[in-house]
Amino acid sequence: MATTAAPKPKTKSNVQAAQAMAKQKALEKKAKSYKLDLSELSVFTSQLASLLTAGLPLVSCLEALQDQTEDQVFRIVIRDVRNDISTGTSFSGAVKKFPRAFPNLFISMVEAGEASGGLAEILGKVAGYFESTVKLTKKVKSAMTYPAAVIGLAVVLVNVLLIFVIPVFAAMFADFGAKLPAPTQMLIDLSNFLQSWWWAIGIGLYGAYVVLNKYIATPNGRRQKDQFLVRAPIFGNLVHKIALSRFCRTYATLMRSGVPILRTLEIVASASGKVQVEDACVEISKHVSQGGQVSDVMAANSFFPPMMKHMVKAGETTGNVDGMMNKIADFYDTECDAIVGALTSLIEPLLIVFLGVVVGGIVMAMFLPIFQLGTVAGGL
Repeated sequence: MATTAAPKPKTKSNVQAAQAMAKQKALEKKAKSYKLDLSELSVFTSQLASLLTAGLPLVSCLEALQDQTEDQVFRIVIRDVRNDISTGTSFSGAVKKFPRAFPNLFISMVEAGEASGGLAEILGKVAGYFESTVKLTKKVKSAMTYPAAVIGLAVVLVNVLLIFVIPVFAAMFADFGAKLPAPTQMLIDLSNFLQSWWWAIGIGLYGAYVVLNKYIATPNGRRQKDQFLVRAPIFGNLVHKIALSRFCRTYATLMRSGVPILRTLEIVASASGKVQVEDACVEISKHVSQGGQVSDVMAANSFFPPMMKHMVKAGETTGNVDGMMNKIADFYDTECDAIVGALTSLIEPLLIVFLGVVVGGIVMAMFLPIFQLGTVAGGL
């Protein structure tokens, strides 16, 4: 009588090996669409430029960066790029396989560096560009963090008062048997509505958020959003100057690295993040391809300030457009720093007034019947 072999029991080491393999497969899959943060890309580019300047071969540089990278997904990306280069693929060709990790600007700069033989120098320039962009972004975010936190706290506080505190006062005032002051009655009605329909409000807000995001994703919606941001009170001037700085800095960095002007304008348009800049780049590209100058299109576009138009015109006259663009970018970076500092100083007292009016108004409205106790209670 034939006997069947018993299945081998799963040992702890086999289970761990299977789990490790499954985790590795998940990381490999994630690496295909991995989006690298700009600050991480800045550090990677700067370190790669330093290693290349020291005389190390590109493959050895990537191997060193792979070993020191703590991000497991990005480590796989670097490994795949290094393996492609080892098999004869160019650096630009290898990074093109990861478009979400390496933006068009990085790829074009690498192509220019490979063509000129100065990859280390050009990577140093693009690292400087990324560093300045990250620095400006961090300043703006830090300036916005405080007001966002205060407004969020105010929203939470108001909701706590409306849902938990005001009903206690409403029950007490119901025993008075007299008509309450209008502000108090409005708050009680708002509290009752919020307690009864909080779920409908939540669904409505979420639905509005989804619809708004979908509309902004459309060309017309994105155009209206960018126009609103540039013209918005208080913050519009900052948004405008950041867009101008990014336009000038990207243009100067690419032109100084030897990227053709039409390709430069294409990358600047995609990296700008603003419809107004994209439209201007398309117009400039058409005009330049017909033998015109950049300043001609700028002169007829209200998005570019007069000072910038005159400086670009002067740069074209002297044959130093990229240098002039870099100076303009430095000027607007300084302007942005000044605006962020002014906004930080202005926002703090405004928020204090805002909190005082909102929270203080609620407290006053609820204590108003007590202050008028003789009238409200009918002389009790």
